[in-house]
Amino acid sequence: MTAELLHGRKLVFATVGVMLALLLAALDQTIVGTAMPRIVAQLQGLDYYAWVTTAYLVTSTVTIPISGKLGDLFGRKPFLLAGMIGFVAASAVCGAAQDMLMLVLFRGIQGLFGGMLFASVFSVIGDLYPPERRGRIQGVFGGVFGLSSVVGPAVGGYITDNLSWRWVFEVNIPVGLVAVAVVLLTLPYIRSKASWRDIDFLGSALLTAGLVPLLIALSITRDHSWTSWQVLGLIGFALVMLAGFIWEEARAKEPIVPLHLFKNPTFSISMLVGFLTAFGMFGTIIFVPLIFQGVLGVSVTNSGLLITPMMVGLILASVITGQLMTRIKYYRFIGTAGISLMIVGMYLLTTVTVGSQQWEVTRDLVVVGLGLGATFPLYLTVLQSALPRQYLGVASSQIQFWRNVGGTVSTAVMGSILARLLPDKIATQIAALHLPPQVASQFTSFSGGGSPQQVFDPAKLAATRAALPPQFQPVFDQVMHAVRVGLSQSLHDLFLYSAMVLVLALVATVFLKEVPLRKADRAAAAGLGAPSPVPARAEEVA
Repeated sequence: MTAELLHGRKLVFATVGVMLALLLAALDQTIVGTAMPRIVAQLQGLDYYAWVTTAYLVTSTVTIPISGKLGDLFGRKPFLLAGMIGFVAASAVCGAAQDMLMLVLFRGIQGLFGGMLFASVFSVIGDLYPPERRGRIQGVFGGVFGLSSVVGPAVGGYITDNLSWRWVFEVNIPVGLVAVAVVLLTLPYIRSKASWRDIDFLGSALLTAGLVPLLIALSITRDHSWTSWQVLGLIGFALVMLAGFIWEEARAKEPIVPLHLFKNPTFSISMLVGFLTAFGMFGTIIFVPLIFQGVLGVSVTNSGLLITPMMVGLILASVITGQLMTRIKYYRFIGTAGISLMIVGMYLLTTVTVGSQQWEVTRDLVVVGLGLGATFPLYLTVLQSALPRQYLGVASSQIQFWRNVGGTVSTAVMGSILARLLPDKIATQIAALHLPPQVASQFTSFSGGGSPQQVFDPAKLAATRAALPPQFQPVFDQVMHAVRVGLSQSLHDLFLYSAMVLVLALVATVFLKEVPLRKADRAAAAGLGAPSPVPARAEEVA
């Protein structure tokens, strides 16, 4: 059942239900971060701080491709409902956690269902709307995703301050129940001829066994060297399992990831662009707060709000792209223009110094957001139109999967580069002050191996300055200026590297081929999310 059969109020309500499902999963990713300091203070588990996020990231990334394939086999509605119900239940137990280890475990479970939601949401849009209308609605959904990043930190801060950090999780319950009711009543369910024998259990197991250690290895590089036995051991094991996964997918009847799809240029280019643009997206989200707090010395109580300008640009560009791509012939150049804007924005970020104004960084973030927003609906809509309908779930989930993996890789690589550059840059700047050795030794901690967040903690800086004798406080100010200059130089290199990666994405966009977006999928009228009775041959896809 497509939009030709599902129309009017039913189509509106079904769309609203799916939109609530997206909002449920997207909002959770931003709302929790604001409450984390309060959670750690109450549950007393600083050692597990990063794992609250890592557990969710790992399990959700693993679930996305598997859920996308199962949705193609058995229909989207069961998995969308299971994802929402499981996500709401996991939110409830997260809010009831009594210690950090328990919270990490429950966040991992929540990630399983969060990945199921992300895999299903955009696939359902492909089911509900014909190709000529998908771009516009995908643009709106991209705007919802961006909006959650804007309002999430503010909502999380308000709930944490006025209610309890537990309500950061439990607020998902009423929203989720409404979404479940709307989807249950309005989204049609189509019976599938597929059976459990069609599930690639071995492929699912090998994919999980490969991705989990790989993502964990990349995540722990902030605490362990890339050459440590922990990182190398996990990566080595992951590569063996992923090699086994590729071998299994080449022979499976219904593979989780049909390898022949990579012969399709539209599929390959979309995956590559999604992976590479994640370097710009996550590089900006993670490291721009250091510009405000570290380089410009702006006191920010809610660092999540710093990415608001970027998300405003993302929302605007996403909606405009969705409207524009069905109206122009060579729509692939929208992606080219978008990534060009991202590169310009990243270059502008490399020019930020201690003398820059806050509005300049805001301008740069808007430019990056405009460029990124143009890619969201474009490649998803093109991908759904380029492949046979039976691969709708695989296509939609794969682009999200590669974006997640790209974000994890970029965070690990860029974080390692910053950790290597920062101490040397700071030491060079402090040495240029020509301080007496006995005085310089008082400030060695600022050029040591501490994280930038610790170095520029306002409370720590204020306490350190107050503890110094009055005659040393002006020297302290000079040292801190040198430290900020060192950080700006390090971030200059970091954003420059991100821009260089985006150049590769820019080249890839030129090779995308336009596929018809106005050709309605008449054959799909047989059923919402139902698989094609006869699998497409590899040469048909390629």
